[in-house]
Amino acid sequence: MTPASVPARRGPRFCIVRARAPTHTAPVKRVVILRRPRPKSRREALAPRLRLRRSVRLAWLIAVAVLGGLAAAGFAEMCDGAMALQTRLYRLARWPTLLLLPAGFALATWLTTRFSPAAAGSGIPQVIAAAESRWTGRWGGQRVTLRTAAWKAALTALLLVCGASIGREGPTVQVVAGILRTLTRGLRGGPGRRAIIIAGGAAGVSAAFNTPIAGVVFAVEELARSFERRTHTTVILVVVIAGFTSYALQGDYAYFGVFDPGPVQSSIWLGAPVIGLTGGLLGGLFARALVYMIGPRATPIGRWRAARPVTFAFLCGLVAAAAALLSGGLTFGAGYQEAKSLLQDHPGRGLSLAAAKFVASLAASASGAPGGIFAPSLATGAGIGAAFARSGLIGFAGRDAVVLGMASYLSGVVQAPLTSAVILMEMTRAPGLVGPLMLAALLARWVSGLVMPEPIYHVLAQGWRRPPAPAGASLAAVD
Repeated sequence: MTPASVPARRGPRFCIVRARAPTHTAPVKRVVILRRPRPKSRREALAPRLRLRRSVRLAWLIAVAVLGGLAAAGFAEMCDGAMALQTRLYRLARWPTLLLLPAGFALATWLTTRFSPAAAGSGIPQVIAAAESRWTGRWGGQRVTLRTAAWKAALTALLLVCGASIGREGPTVQVVAGILRTLTRGLRGGPGRRAIIIAGGAAGVSAAFNTPIAGVVFAVEELARSFERRTHTTVILVVVIAGFTSYALQGDYAYFGVFDPGPVQSSIWLGAPVIGLTGGLLGGLFARALVYMIGPRATPIGRWRAARPVTFAFLCGLVAAAAALLSGGLTFGAGYQEAKSLLQDHPGRGLSLAAAKFVASLAASASGAPGGIFAPSLATGAGIGAAFARSGLIGFAGRDAVVLGMASYLSGVVQAPLTSAVILMEMTRAPGLVGPLMLAALLARWVSGLVMPEPIYHVLAQGWRRPPAPAGASLAAVD
């Protein structure tokens, strides 16, 4: 009968195998077999070290994402305080406050040109360009760095104190992307530079609007046209952590407040295409005019602006001051309160708000000073929707028309219909408007594409991409 095996006792250089005979036979015999152990492979030997490195890398990424959420929340508080200060100044001294617009535009443009050129404008084109290619370039690769983020935040707050029609959402994208990219630069392995930048930009949208789903959609639709599997995981992880951090500081708030939209009327399906086509057309015209003035192609206005940036910014400030004066101060700031008032069905001047905000936002964006176009676009769209509701051309509630107007105009400007619809769904928390919102946003994207063939952020990103290197030259990677 074959002896049964028992567990082996391992030693440093051999192993002992014990065998015993059945109990009814002769006494137990022990057989010692010397066997050389199998040497460990390189993978097995390095496995504990690799697991430790992955754990440290994940912990550091989580810590940096928390820091990005803290920065987004702090930046939001700073911008809200700046707009509140501007409101008090306007009540105390109307005319001197209006004069702050041209002076502030000129000062912010000079500071940007002199100390941080990469902080100009919205910030989203810089993030798109940085995700696509590394660059030292003309500005030392400062598109997404801590230095640029600091200048971006400070100059955006300064312009809001002056009453500029700008938003903080685009700058938040660049600020958070700069924080994540700078503080994760030395990590080995794991998500790459492109994934980190895209994740930071998505987290900026999520924290700015308190809309985590919209942050992920924005990353897929706008920041990157193609994704690898690991990038998806990094984006979702960073968005969730940064969004939770911002939520912990600011609470569970709806961007424009919570309201009851009531039952969705069947007539909204007939009015949504009308609002969508109108908002998309106006949004496309805004994008086309802005690209004509500050786009990468040389135009007469663009050449004059490049030669005299401070003078051009001063003139843009005069235009913004005139729009504020004629509208009675409706154009100041991002337009949160005006849009919120229209959403809550309070009396408002929809058409005048849309027209004045269109002009003031175009002047602020064309100046070259830091500032986003998301929030002003929402306010302009709210005015368009309110104008339709008060005209009697549509037969449904005014609040629903305002929501459709915001999604349509934003989709027309940035040509990102999914992001526009999801942002409005999460901000207003009106699930009954999902279908009409998607219809209006898609139609707005279509008609905007007839006016502006390429999305505005990607056109503006061309000016921030790495120029072709001369023969024999090499560009070191910085951002």
